Amino acid sequence: MHDLRFIRDNPAAFDAGLAARGAEPAAARVLALDERRRAVTTRLQEAQSRRNEASKLIGQAMGKGDSGAADALKAEVAELKTALPALEEEDRALGEELDALLAGLPNIPDDSVPRGSDESGNQEVARWGQQRNFAFVPKEHADLGPALGLDFETAAAMSGARFAFLRGQMARLERALGQFMLDLQTQRNGYVECVVPLLVRDEAVYGTGQLPKFAEDLFQTTDGRWLIPTSEVSLANSVREQILGDLAQPIRLTALTPCFRSEAGAAGKDTRGYIRQHQFSKVELVTICRADDWQVEHEHMLASAESVLQALDLPYRKVLLCTGDMGATAKKTYDLEVWLPGQGAYREISSVSWCGDFQARRMNARYRPEGQRGTAFVHTLNGSGLAVGRTLVAVLENGQQADGSVTVPTALLPYMGGLDTLTPAR
Repeated sequence: MHDLRFIRDNPAAFDAGLAARGAEPAAARVLALDERRRAVTTRLQEAQSRRNEASKLIGQAMGKGDSGAADALKAEVAELKTALPALEEEDRALGEELDALLAGLPNIPDDSVPRGSDESGNQEVARWGQQRNFAFVPKEHADLGPALGLDFETAAAMSGARFAFLRGQMARLERALGQFMLDLQTQRNGYVECVVPLLVRDEAVYGTGQLPKFAEDLFQTTDGRWLIPTSEVSLANSVREQILGDLAQPIRLTALTPCFRSEAGAAGKDTRGYIRQHQFSKVELVTICRADDWQVEHEHMLASAESVLQALDLPYRKVLLCTGDMGATAKKTYDLEVWLPGQGAYREISSVSWCGDFQARRMNARYRPEGQRGTAFVHTLNGSGLAVGRTLVAVLENGQQADGSVTVPTALLPYMGGLDTLTPAR
């Protein structure tokens, strides 16, 4: 959600921010609707005030024995009472129309974000790790995985495309990755582990920005609840409708959950393999902080996601997304892209975003800045720490051997029950 005061004071800058994201200008529409609503609100308040005032004057007139004045005032009050419901309805309808207009607009990018229309405008910031030199042609995980227990056919028979059935050592590897990530984020990086609802109501997915614009990307149950596309929804909404303290210490939360996405906007993309699934596991990172702390927290969250890749010795690159490639709720986003030798390409494994107060306004989440009067909206950040399935893909492709086996990264050995190599079925 956007700050109306900012739009009133900076309409050109607001439209310029939307244009940078490829969106149509909206300041004029917003301000015209805002002016209409404020005019109706003023009329409503004046009518309510006059009704209250006239009601008091009736008693005074009757006390003075002035029945004519009392009757006139009674008629005026009756007329106001008749007119008020229509004014209240108009005020409500205009408020909802304005909220709907604002809710459909993306966040305004930070000035430090490079301008660009698509991923070609992204900027590589850094690389980490050495790409392995193979003495053989490395396979993609979709070719390597089935012999190791990554079964797409069984899943497709019961659920259709974009599902997987993991068996034995492959299931153990998936579980090990999730537990390792949770331990790293909680024991080293300062995040508090949470177990959260996987089903949420409209207001929760509205609060983090999935509704109303991206409903087609979600799965909805028959009772109207939504399956979470990421635990960001549940974690961020844990401060919904709250006024927090001064947030001298940012709130850092993490959860390992299944995630559910329809992938409606990804038709034809990554239909083969484990990269883009309808159901997948992810360790999510969410931070709630003061407005002044976002930069420190953004860098901390980014480093926390990187620490997983570094511990697993997986080469990756860090990319600053341009305005045309960011998610709608973000003001600034870094992507981490892991090297997949089977594909010969870097692929996204984490997005780490600062959302400013965009989500907080939708959730009405505030804090009390120390030494200041009143409250302010919190700032929210979110990132993957990491997507478990995509990390499994990276482990398979980077650790594969000529005989089809896969060497387990050293950091995962304590979680693998003595298994240090995945061995293909014969």
